[in-house]
Amino acid sequence: MYRRTVARPKVRRTLLALPALAAVGILSATTVSAEPSGPDVSSWQHIDGRMINWFEVKAAGNHFAMVKATEGLNYVNPYFVPDSVLMRAAGVARGTYHYAHPELPPEPQAALYATVVLGQNGPLDLPPVLDLENSGGLPPAALIDWTHRYLNTVQALTGRAPIVYTYPNFWRTAMADTNEFTGYPLWIADYRGNEQPEVPGGWPAWTFWQTTDSGQIPGIAGRTDLNVYSGAQGDFARFANMPSSGSG
Repeated sequence: MYRRTVARPKVRRTLLALPALAAVGILSATTVSAEPSGPDVSSWQHIDGRMINWFEVKAAGNHFAMVKATEGLNYVNPYFVPDSVLMRAAGVARGTYHYAHPELPPEPQAALYATVVLGQNGPLDLPPVLDLENSGGLPPAALIDWTHRYLNTVQALTGRAPIVYTYPNFWRTAMADTNEFTGYPLWIADYRGNEQPEVPGGWPAWTFWQTTDSGQIPGIAGRTDLNVYSGAQGDFARFANMPSSGSG
């Protein structure tokens, strides 16, 4: 993601610890290596039709992956179903996202997405994601209304509060840096290599940080986006609906 509207500087994968997380013992003093991490993928990662080896992705230490499901009113990622099945088999938690086209009505887009992902509320499912990085030509007030309508519809259809994916400059400009969406988890794209990402819109914390679009992961051909989980939503296993390993 984060491809159509901004330049894509490369950053190092090694990140410094986030002080707030280190303070509560989630991170060590110098690295985020213990933090849940994972790629996000679309058809672009299926070079020449090759499948992703999700068992290799998992073995390389990745806890989750975000998979593009739909775009607009009529696009479904042709690799979405096989990726979803193989991720489940490999034990990789699945996030899924819809690439927004705000020039088109939000409710049918939300319905298409919810139908394709089958609710996004089963075992190993992260909450649904709205990928918002295109204004569709709408001014901020209209885009804010569109976003509310989309998120409300997806939440009604899936039973889970969606995650909002965006990047700082888009939110500051196209969304007038509104703070109306702070009740939703934030997935922020910021590739500048800072110790922490820039958080727009009054969010108190970021939930996922997309640190680069130039990463490499065993099992995935070519480059891919890399992401890290902050702990802002609490225990990752619970957030991702991971089945308990206990016998009860």
